[in-house]
Amino acid sequence: MLKDFVLKASKALRALVMHKLEIECDRIPHEFHDVPIKKILNWIKVETSILRKPERPWGWPTHLMIEPTNHCNLRCALCPLTSGMSRPKGHMDLSLFKRIIDETGDYVFFVLLWNWGEPFLNPSVFEMISYAKNKGIRVVSSTNGHFLAKAENADKVIRSGLDTLIVAIDGITQETYELYRRGGVLKAVLGGIRTIEARKRDLKSRTPLVNLRFIVMKQNEHEIPELKELARSLGVDVLTLKTFNDYLNVNHRKGRLIKEEKKSEFLPDASHYRRFETGRNGKTLLRLNHNPCKNLWNNPVIDWDGTVCPCTYDFDEEYKLGDLKRASFKDIWFGERYGRIRRQFRSNWKSIGLCGSCSYAFKGGSSIEDIIPEAVFFNLKDQR
Repeated sequence: MLKDFVLKASKALRALVMHKLEIECDRIPHEFHDVPIKKILNWIKVETSILRKPERPWGWPTHLMIEPTNHCNLRCALCPLTSGMSRPKGHMDLSLFKRIIDETGDYVFFVLLWNWGEPFLNPSVFEMISYAKNKGIRVVSSTNGHFLAKAENADKVIRSGLDTLIVAIDGITQETYELYRRGGVLKAVLGGIRTIEARKRDLKSRTPLVNLRFIVMKQNEHEIPELKELARSLGVDVLTLKTFNDYLNVNHRKGRLIKEEKKSEFLPDASHYRRFETGRNGKTLLRLNHNPCKNLWNNPVIDWDGTVCPCTYDFDEEYKLGDLKRASFKDIWFGERYGRIRRQFRSNWKSIGLCGSCSYAFKGGSSIEDIIPEAVFFNLKDQR
């Protein structure tokens, strides 16, 4: 604890003196230069407040997860969109997105432009990226990659200024790929990746950094050696291997979890790629006494309709904290509803259904390093 504090204090001092800051996002280091003092001071306040977890945060969020849409072109196994998400579907209006960025842009370092759904189905997504970029914000988005099958979309992505594009494949043959990414066509996705890498070279653009994402499951773990060669041949910048979350709660209030037969269908055999530590019986997950989650202090989720939620796992908006069509972000972030759930998290986080069933509640799933156990860097220096 003391060591972490000293490291953070040293990092904060360097940031204040040099106006430079390095922040990791999904195991990938991002360097920020010429950072305004206002943004640095807010980052320091937020990182310090995370240690105390106050009811009223000491700063504005440093990250925003914004959902452009919850429509999707695939029906992935175990995804809430496939099993039946109870909230309505739609696309975020560009005007709402701009209002969010205008209010928070002086403080936010990252916009994570996805949640549930395929973000590039929103017709305004490229304008959203450009608008956030013009405010000095790094933008990271995640996709199943099918929109890249149209070559003109590769140029739109590059010209939008997108910093990082995560492309999920989860299989290197159509047979294994479609076991999870149901309705997807692997050939189209791989072709799209090759196209965007070729256009980056043609346009002499270093961005977007392409992060090939592979969720390790029983049906695809044998493909990892070949996967690394495939990633290299595609020309991507990074390959990240992510563990399968076999404790994803389908409904936090009703407590319906993934059935055991579904777990055994997808849970990998290799212990290195299993997310959670278990007891002697090999099944009981080991709970943490301290939940290290920071989301209530640094990273809210904003769904397509302006609903503000505590995190991505609240996919049915059971813990609504505000509506940006009726209130400002400031009023919501510093308001009573957020205060109550922060207070409850600090005093007894296990009593919150959402938090008690989260990956961060168990040993092995409580940090990005656990969830993404392996990152292979090809076209940038591994700065981990």
